[in-house]
Amino acid sequence: MGVDPRTPVIVGVGQFTERLDDPDYRGMSSVDLATAAAQAALQDAGADVTAVAAAIDTIAGTRQFEISGRTPAPLGKSNNYPRSVAQRIGADPARAVLEVIGGQSPQHLITEFAGEIVAGRADVVMVMGSENTSSLRYFDGRDDKPDHSETIDGQLEDRGYGYDGIFDDYTVRHGLIGAPVQYGLLDNARRARLGLSVQDYREAMGELFAPMSKVAAKNPYSSAPVERTVDELVTVTDKNRMICDPYPRLMVARDQVNMGAAALLMSVESARKLGVPESKWVYLRGHADMKEQKLLGRPDVGASPASVLAVEEALRVAGIGLDDVSAFDLYSCFPFPVFNICDGVDLAVDDPRGLTLTGGLPYFGGPGNNYSLHGIAEAVTRMRETPGEFALVGANGGIASKFSVGIYSTDPADWVADDSAELCAEVASWPTIAVIEHANGPATIETYTVRYDWTPNTGIIIGRLDGDGSRFLATTTDADLMALLCDGEPLGAKIVVTSTDEGNRAVLA
Repeated sequence: MGVDPRTPVIVGVGQFTERLDDPDYRGMSSVDLATAAAQAALQDAGADVTAVAAAIDTIAGTRQFEISGRTPAPLGKSNNYPRSVAQRIGADPARAVLEVIGGQSPQHLITEFAGEIVAGRADVVMVMGSENTSSLRYFDGRDDKPDHSETIDGQLEDRGYGYDGIFDDYTVRHGLIGAPVQYGLLDNARRARLGLSVQDYREAMGELFAPMSKVAAKNPYSSAPVERTVDELVTVTDKNRMICDPYPRLMVARDQVNMGAAALLMSVESARKLGVPESKWVYLRGHADMKEQKLLGRPDVGASPASVLAVEEALRVAGIGLDDVSAFDLYSCFPFPVFNICDGVDLAVDDPRGLTLTGGLPYFGGPGNNYSLHGIAEAVTRMRETPGEFALVGANGGIASKFSVGIYSTDPADWVADDSAELCAEVASWPTIAVIEHANGPATIETYTVRYDWTPNTGIIIGRLDGDGSRFLATTTDADLMALLCDGEPLGAKIVVTSTDEGNRAVLA
């Protein structure tokens, strides 16, 4: 018995990487990087490339860093990124979509448009994305800058930045700008819950990430294919400087990359019509999209239970258990998102199946919002090599704010809807911690980080007022408190917080 003809299948995947040390490095544009990946995905489908490209009715792109804020793109940009790519690959889709920010976006788009195919609103969809931060840095300050700007006519569904719920004026005023500082708070809060010392937790992070670097070293698409030992990762040196506590440089996502990835999905009906061999078909057997509570309201800043719910729901939809999964790619911008899933589903951090298919964001590369499309490409490739097995991709966005999961297999089955909307409503109803924006009085440090990229070095603290237990943010450059934050054990330390016009300031009690 065959599957329903509207069942979506991924039939082609493609990746592309341009490294700074490549002899023919040219500092490609985000459009050119995505085009290279999309062309590879078309080739990968094993059918007539021209006919398949012409059949694309929808193209959806993730949002690269250069268009994720209000500042102008340094080298210029396309006014319609998805259609610029479509034009280059010989496609003229009826619908073009530019997704919101967040590392969840590739898996979210795959799930969304798989659903559109089931509903008959799409037949052949290209999901693609890229990141050109290497080009942006390479040409910064040079006179021979290329012009990557282009104007193309046509419809575009631009979904905007999607910053809502991730940060606000209060968090920005207290230094929560950029991912390392935000995740530093989460990892140190997890350390507090586990009762581990600074050194023991750093060792645990190193033991989590060192095996990923081994995978990256063998991946031809890696931006930094170098195997690292635990000792290399945990030892602070000039080349492995502290970024934000608790992270040395080699434990944070590598963002200076030129990378692109793409996935081509279509209905079974279209795959047959276009002559795509069944050996190329990979089914999205499980899927879920979850939103977490705002950072400061979470009862435990060191956990994201909504992300765990996403994994559990995707497994339910797929009709399998965790033991049935043969391969994982868990989002690894920092240790926290990986630890969080392992904690929540009782997955050992040294599970012999491994936790990455790419090599992880610090070593394979962290191409902005598009990383997990590389994870999906690797999962599809692996599943074709091991028919009937299951691969799980976990895609994380914001400050563990959004989490999308996909489970892939060549094992055919009709589409099953997920209950993500109901589960998101459940998460939104959970109790939260009261937050006070103007904090004054004696308090206790709940979690912290240090911004070593600021002069002077600055501590960022999430604390609780001793009086009523309400939670607040504060910063500090106080010498005694900074000494404790940098070289001691600040978790649970007593402080005094004072509200000022520039924000809350803390000193050691």
